[in-house]
Amino acid sequence: MKQFEVPSFYRSPLISKIKANRKIEDPRKKDFRPSKIQLGDFTFLLARHFGFCYGVENAIERSYKALAENPGKRIFLLSQMIHNPAVNEDLTANGIQFLQDTNGKQLIDFATLTPQDIVLIPAFGTTLEIEQQLKALGLDIQTYNTTCPFVEKVWNRSDKLGATAHTIIIHGKHQHEETRATFSHAASSAPALIIKDMPEAEFLGAYLKGQKTPAEFLVFFEGKMSAGFDPSLHLNKIGVVNQTTMLASETEAITNYLRTVMIDLHGEAEIKNHIADTRDTLCYATNDNQTATYGLLEEEADLALVVGGYNSSNTSHLVELLEQKFKTYFIKDADEIHADQSINSFDIHQNELSKQNHFLPNQKELKIVLTSGASCPDSIVEGVMKRLLSMRYSEDEVTALCEQFA
Repeated sequence: MKQFEVPSFYRSPLISKIKANRKIEDPRKKDFRPSKIQLGDFTFLLARHFGFCYGVENAIERSYKALAENPGKRIFLLSQMIHNPAVNEDLTANGIQFLQDTNGKQLIDFATLTPQDIVLIPAFGTTLEIEQQLKALGLDIQTYNTTCPFVEKVWNRSDKLGATAHTIIIHGKHQHEETRATFSHAASSAPALIIKDMPEAEFLGAYLKGQKTPAEFLVFFEGKMSAGFDPSLHLNKIGVVNQTTMLASETEAITNYLRTVMIDLHGEAEIKNHIADTRDTLCYATNDNQTATYGLLEEEADLALVVGGYNSSNTSHLVELLEQKFKTYFIKDADEIHADQSINSFDIHQNELSKQNHFLPNQKELKIVLTSGASCPDSIVEGVMKRLLSMRYSEDEVTALCEQFA
């Protein structure tokens, strides 16, 4: 796989060494057991796969290339490059400005842009409508388009589904940038519908089985359908694609459920005429990180830490998995861990940050599960490890312990 030029301050000597060792031991990525790192009284269980994925590294490389190649020019990002505050803050510190926030709210009027300005499309991609607006202003949006190739793969699959008269069901969060972009691309060639989770899939199934009326359907999915969507016409032949950062297991479960509904309605012999096989749209990095998280769930530990941006979809799903077994804390970086043994952890259910005291168990030896989202730099994960160690060891002792691996 391609090696990207990412600023060195995103890298971690400690984590790089651990990942390099695992790559030598398991070059074909068949072993999803965690790496067990003993540092003093702490045993860290690091997920087999975590941190920057292909799409994120590609986006960061292109962003810094835009800065290097365009001195003196105004450089804009359509919205957050990725969902990690440290990365986005660094880009803004280098002079890049955001045109929109993550919800699509305008921060800088497009009308103020000129053809001499540089505009970067983020890793999530963007809608066809925004692409057309920017092109109409004479802006080049391809040179520094950082859309993840795995997101584009979903768009390409959607185009093919549209060409064969399928309605496209998108498993995603309808306000997420990637889902908005995928919906726009899908709806340009076919009827499209967004469903968030299994309960929404089951509502769709209930409609297909005649248990819900068209009026109920239209109310339930308001704002999540393409223009002119008619459930009585557009649900006879479907294909499921996803927001690449959703739980892969949930996408598969939704697809399997809808396939079962279609078999009940049309029979096994006719199933290929009513639902497409779209398993090829699942992102490899999402799959690897989530499978590695299942590997963590096979272990015993005192607590789990997940590191990443609080608005990161793929990171929140890692939390969702780990909290099934462990007391799990979701933090953006080491600054959320305090010397008084309190921690600021983000609650994905209440959508809020809360302080929790004495989060470390009162025992000599600790076993801690540790992973991060696909948009989190390894340097931040190393910082978390060092902050935990500093609660029991001096700065020199922490350095000595980490140098065992770096």
